[in-house]
Amino acid sequence: MAKQLRNIRENLLLALDTLRTHKFRSFLTVLGVLIGTTTVIGVASIITGLNNRLVDTMEQYGSRSIYIFKFEPGIRFNLTREERMRKPLQYQDAVAIRQYCPDVEEVAVDMFYNGPAPGAKYKGQEMLDAGIQGATAEDFSINGATFVDGRPYTELEDTHRLNVAVIGSDITKRFFQGEDPIGKDIIVGGNTFRIIGALGKRLSFLGDNSDDRTVYIPYWTFRKIYPDAKENLIVAMATPNRMNEAMDEITAVMRRMRKVKPDQENNFGMATADSVIKQFNQITGMVALVMVVLSSIGLLVGGIGVMNIMLVSVTERTREIGVRKAIGARRQDIVWQFLLEAMTLTGAGGVMGIILGYVLNFSIRTLFPSVPSSVPLWSVFLGFLVSISIGLFFGMWPAMKASRLDPIVALHHE
Repeated sequence: MAKQLRNIRENLLLALDTLRTHKFRSFLTVLGVLIGTTTVIGVASIITGLNNRLVDTMEQYGSRSIYIFKFEPGIRFNLTREERMRKPLQYQDAVAIRQYCPDVEEVAVDMFYNGPAPGAKYKGQEMLDAGIQGATAEDFSINGATFVDGRPYTELEDTHRLNVAVIGSDITKRFFQGEDPIGKDIIVGGNTFRIIGALGKRLSFLGDNSDDRTVYIPYWTFRKIYPDAKENLIVAMATPNRMNEAMDEITAVMRRMRKVKPDQENNFGMATADSVIKQFNQITGMVALVMVVLSSIGLLVGGIGVMNIMLVSVTERTREIGVRKAIGARRQDIVWQFLLEAMTLTGAGGVMGIILGYVLNFSIRTLFPSVPSSVPLWSVFLGFLVSISIGLFFGMWPAMKASRLDPIVALHHE
């Protein structure tokens, strides 16, 4: 065992000496391995960062939340005729869910402004990208909103269509630096609202969170101001550990309310935090697969380069091989000598790729703070393991060729 370890150590030192002797040639040889490893780590870091950010963002809005839409959620390019003709969700749908779904704890209805951002004004200051949203009083508790000042509006204020508002954190920062916003009047879309609550900052998936630039007003106040608005979003919160049961109950109620026949598909869609995360993971999985294929090309090119340079090395060192065999080196010693050299070569390329991957990750986080990026340890181990395996696979033929040389012929080689 000690002899084997000593042989491995000697072969490794010979391999490192070869790398030092031919630095530039070695670098060019492993350039493909370096690029492939860097690509794997770079893509893995971005995808891991995005997945973690999405999970944190969705959990912020509640793991028990169920979002009910007019359409099935997801990326869509073409709508069918039936989808184009679908009627919007109704406020009465939410009332029915509240009444007939025992596993639903709360239900909220949201309505959005369809035109360009109405903007907000306060004492001569203006915020052009401020939006407005109508929501029932339950919306804040279902979506996990945090109040840093004031309170949410009540169901009574909603029913009486009062002009009260809850503002996002960016609006507080823009208009009320060092000033208490509660009780102040803000103008949104030409309408004046009395501020009764201010929300804390929301975690965003990418870039700024639009909720932080939103003025929330009571649902029926919104309907009074914007009578032409039609599209509703219904948000329900399932009772703990009853998510599947709640979704089944909501499906049954919605099919009845929207008059869906037993043999017809649902004419509405539902999403939960888990379903959004799974759908995003499918997309990132496809992106990762494409990038792995592309990085494999770089690894293949690097492997071919390693095989070529090792074959050249065998030719250059034929006399050395003959001498080693003449003094007692076995075939397996010659094989391990050249295999370790090839694996050291590609392993060095893998290490450089890992370092470059960390540099790339740091650059992304510095230059694009909104893009989450985190290098997972598995990508580092995988990158190094693959780089070593490339050397083992593509170094096998040159190593076998070297071990089969006749020592007498090799000694006479010039």
